[in-house]
Amino acid sequence: MASTLLSARDLQFLLYEWLDTEELTSRSHYADHSRETLDAALELAERVATDHFAPHNKANDANEPHFDGERVHVIPEVGKALEAYAETGLSAAGMPASVGGGQLPHVVSSACSAYFQAANLGTSAYPFLTAGNARLLLAHGSPEQIDTWVLPMVEGRFTGTMCLSEPQAGSSLSDITTRAEAGEDGEYRLFGNKMWISAGDHELTENIVHLVLAKIPGGPPGVKGISLFVVPKYLLEEDGSIGERNDVVPAGLNHKMGYRGTVNALLNFGEGRHTPGGRAGAVGYLVGEPHQGLKYMFHMMNGARIGVGAGATAVGYTGYLKSLDYARERLQGRPMGAKDPAQPQVPIIEHTDVRRMLLAQKSYVEGALALVLYCARLVDETASTEDEGVRRRAHLLLDVLTPIAKSWPSQWCVEANDLAIQVHGGYGYTREYDVEQHYRDNRLNPIHEGTHGIQALDLLGRKAVLDDGARLTLLLETARETVARARELGGSEAEYAGLLSAALDRTAETAAAAWAEGDPAVALANATPYLEAVGHVVVAWLWLEQLVAAHGREGGFYEGKRAAAAYFFRHELPRTGPQFDLVASRDRTVLDVSPDVL
Repeated sequence: MASTLLSARDLQFLLYEWLDTEELTSRSHYADHSRETLDAALELAERVATDHFAPHNKANDANEPHFDGERVHVIPEVGKALEAYAETGLSAAGMPASVGGGQLPHVVSSACSAYFQAANLGTSAYPFLTAGNARLLLAHGSPEQIDTWVLPMVEGRFTGTMCLSEPQAGSSLSDITTRAEAGEDGEYRLFGNKMWISAGDHELTENIVHLVLAKIPGGPPGVKGISLFVVPKYLLEEDGSIGERNDVVPAGLNHKMGYRGTVNALLNFGEGRHTPGGRAGAVGYLVGEPHQGLKYMFHMMNGARIGVGAGATAVGYTGYLKSLDYARERLQGRPMGAKDPAQPQVPIIEHTDVRRMLLAQKSYVEGALALVLYCARLVDETASTEDEGVRRRAHLLLDVLTPIAKSWPSQWCVEANDLAIQVHGGYGYTREYDVEQHYRDNRLNPIHEGTHGIQALDLLGRKAVLDDGARLTLLLETARETVARARELGGSEAEYAGLLSAALDRTAETAAAAWAEGDPAVALANATPYLEAVGHVVVAWLWLEQLVAAHGREGGFYEGKRAAAAYFFRHELPRTGPQFDLVASRDRTVLDVSPDVL
C-alpha cells in the first residue's frame, strides 16, 4: 500500500530525474555515498517515520505537554520515537563526517526529514531544531564547544534550541533586554526572559543546549550589540557527565492551535531558582566574537526558514494524499445528467469540482516540494563544488530564494490543507480524520521564523536590490535558461515558457517601479503582494523545470505532472498580473490609512 506521508515516486523523480542527485556522489565531499546508500537512507526514513512517528501524532495533539511548576511532562511515545531516530543513525545522517555524521547530501537528508515532518510535526521539531543548533556551532563555535556540545547532539543525547524572542520584543530583536554579564573565569551569567521557545524544556534527552541572544552591558545599541551564548540546561563535569542544574527554568508553556506536541516555553534566565557555583545567573559561554550574535544566529535562522517551508510542504503533501485516497473511496452522488436514483453512486473523485480541488493541492504541494529540494541542492553545491564561481552563484540563488522557500509553502500548503478538509466534506472537520489537525499544525508556519511580512521586506527591501540587484538578476537569468530549453521542445512546454517569460519580465519591472521614487516607505508598502507574486513565478519556473525533465516520458505519473503544471500555469500564474500591477503603481492605501480608522 502506498504511503500517505509522501510520494516515494515523486521523490525519486525530483531527486534523480530532475536534480541529478546521484551526480553528487562523484564529488569528493560525498564520495562515501552511492545511489544505493541514498536510497537506503530514504527507505529507512520512511520506515522509521511510519512506524515510530506517525502512530502517536494524534495522541501528541490530544495530550500536549504540560508543566506542573517543576517539570515539563511529554507523552512517553515522543521519547521512544526520538530514541529510534537516534539508534537508527538518522540523527547523524546529514551531519559532517568530522563529528561522526554520515555526511549525506543535504538534498537527500531534506527529503528524509520531510517524511518525519509529514508523519508528526510536533515530535519532528526536536531533532530538527537540534540539527540547526549543531550546524551553527560547527560554523561559528570553538573546537572545544564543538566537542562539548555538538558531538552529544549528533549522537542524539542532547537536544538544542534557538532563543531569540522576548515577551516585549517579538520579532524586533533590537529591543531584546536579556543581558550577559562577564565573569573572571571567562564565563558569562545571563539574566532575562525568552518567549516562544520550541523544545525549550523537557526530559526527553540528557541535556538541552540553548543558543541565546543577549547583550553584553556597554556594547553598541540595537542589533549591533547582540551576542550569542551557549546556555545548557545542565552544566557538565570535566569528564563530560551531567553536572548541576543551570539557572534557566520554564515559567510556563504556551498552548498553540497546532504543533501541540512540541513544548513551547517561556524561559527565565538568572532568576535564582538554581544557583550554579553558589550564585544566581544562568551560566553561558560566548560563541565567536562579542556583538556578532545576530549574524551567527542567522546561520541557524536561514536554515530554519527553509526548514519551516519544508515542514509546511510535508504537512500539505500528506493532507493531499489522504484527501486523494478519501476521494477515491467515498461514494456520493452520480454523474452529471444521471437522473435515475437507482443508479449506483460514484466515488466523489468523479465530480469535477473535487478533481479541481485535488489538482490545486497537487500543484501546490508538488511545486513546494520542488522548491525546497531545489534550495537543498543549492546547499550541496556550496558544500561540494570546487568551482568558486559555481559556489558563489549557488549562494546568491539560495539567498534570494530563502524568503520565498519559507513563505510560499507556508501560505499555499496551508491552502492545500484547507482544500483537503473541503474534499472530506463534513468529515473533514472532525478529529476522527487527520486533515483537521494538519490544517491546525500548518497554520503556524506563516508565523514561524519570521512572518510573511518580514519575508516580504527581506525580498523586496534587501534581496531584490543588494549589489545592484545581483541576486534577483541571477534568479531571472536562471529561470530564462529553463524558458529557452522549454521553447525548443515545442507543444505545451513552449506555451508555458511564453507565459513564464512574460512573468519574469514583470518580476524585474515591478521591483524597479516599486523603488522608482527611492522612498523605502513607498517601495515596501506593498512588499507582501510582491512576495506572493514572485513566489508564484518561481514555482511556475520549477513546474516548467519538471515538465522539461518529464518530456517524452509516458505513464500515469508523468501525465499527472503535466496536468498539475497545466493547472498551475492556467489557474495560478494569472494571479500575479493584478499583484504586479498593484506593486508597480506604488499604491499608498495601506501606507496612508490612519490607525484611528481601523
